[in-house]
Amino acid sequence: MARARLARIDLPDFGMPEAEPTIPPSLYAARLARVRERADARGYDRVVVYADREHSANLAWLTGFDPRFEEALLVVGSDDPPAILAGNECLGMAAAAPLPMRAILFQDFSLPGQPRDRSSPLPAILRDEGVRAGSRVGVVGWKTFADRSTLEVPAYIADELRRLTGAGGLVENATDMLIDPSDGLRTVNEVEQLAAFEWAACQVSQGVRRLLFGIRPGMSERDAVALLGWGGTPLSCHLMLSSGPRASLGLLSPSDRRIERGDRFTVAYGIWGGLTCRAGFVVADATGLPAGIEDYVERLVGPYVEAVGEWYAALHVGQAGGVLQAIVDRRLGDPFFGIGLNPGHLISLDEWVESPVRPGSAIPLRSGMAMQVDIIPATGTPYFTTNIEDGIALADASLRAELAARHPDAWARIAARRRFMADALGIELHPDVLPFSNLPAYLPPFLLAPERAVTLA
Repeated sequence: MARARLARIDLPDFGMPEAEPTIPPSLYAARLARVRERADARGYDRVVVYADREHSANLAWLTGFDPRFEEALLVVGSDDPPAILAGNECLGMAAAAPLPMRAILFQDFSLPGQPRDRSSPLPAILRDEGVRAGSRVGVVGWKTFADRSTLEVPAYIADELRRLTGAGGLVENATDMLIDPSDGLRTVNEVEQLAAFEWAACQVSQGVRRLLFGIRPGMSERDAVALLGWGGTPLSCHLMLSSGPRASLGLLSPSDRRIERGDRFTVAYGIWGGLTCRAGFVVADATGLPAGIEDYVERLVGPYVEAVGEWYAALHVGQAGGVLQAIVDRRLGDPFFGIGLNPGHLISLDEWVESPVRPGSAIPLRSGMAMQVDIIPATGTPYFTTNIEDGIALADASLRAELAARHPDAWARIAARRRFMADALGIELHPDVLPFSNLPAYLPPFLLAPERAVTLA
């Protein structure tokens, strides 16, 4: 692969979707049917799906409903419609979900101090929904554990499930049914969902693009974050933007701090289905960098982009996740780079679903997977970091043909991004790889010269 260099690059206007693609109600019904099939294969009598504001993706994927302010609990048996337990403020919203559900008021999910005088106790509701002595219950929260008896739902729910099922029953963690990278139901997306994710990636990447070309010394971090143009779509992670010494802490929200020339800078913007991150220095060229790191591009950014380029080139349906891990280990394994997390993971309504990318992983990448290019140096030195985080999808020939036929505008944007990555950035992609970002692998290390980016061409 060619060596990385900094060059002036014409970043095309890839266009924006006119409207957000919708997920039809029939798709939620099909997902519920697949969950029931998986539950039957495991011998579960009931599956309960827990959600709260921070961890709603499994429930939202399955039903189209995500609780606001409160928690919620879906109880799935063999009969339609399933039951959704919701508090005072979400009960009506749950009843309007695209998946038909029986909405049951459970006021302990309501906010502190609100009325709790109209709902039945949790054990009575669960008994009415078929959870009884000897029942086998799979619990879907949001994490998996080596020991299936470990549950991450609130203790009062776990305790009640165990008390009701008794010594002859079973209550175990079943979150892997949805998120396991080998065969989880949520890890392969339908064409409708991929189109929605492309829409989401357009929103966040176009916002970060506006910021990269609009940031100026003297504006506050709040001024800068306004350039992202968040329109109210549910966030998949809290919105992160920080500058100067604060930027090294990574996950901070924007403040009133004024951005100064020479600052470190980082931004991450994620909504359901899409996330874009970039990081660099608020300078026009290497002469503006802090003393001692004038070789920032040569020492850090160049090797990083070379690793990302090889990572991209290795992507295809059937590739083992361990191969992607090995590329990053070989190229960025020096402790200087500080790579600590999986270099790439699955993305969905939640920013991080799971990851097939790990040392020695034989888990194959599958058609329909949506992935995040997420290779983050954490040098812990004055060199700070650099970052290209963008969303992509993998699609075999059949899925590509379906996406092109049903969503031709999205397909045209994808094709244009592929051409740009090959021609301008020197990153050749397998036909299976669909870039969703309007900043596809585009990395300007000096933020006051956003027209100059790192290329392998």
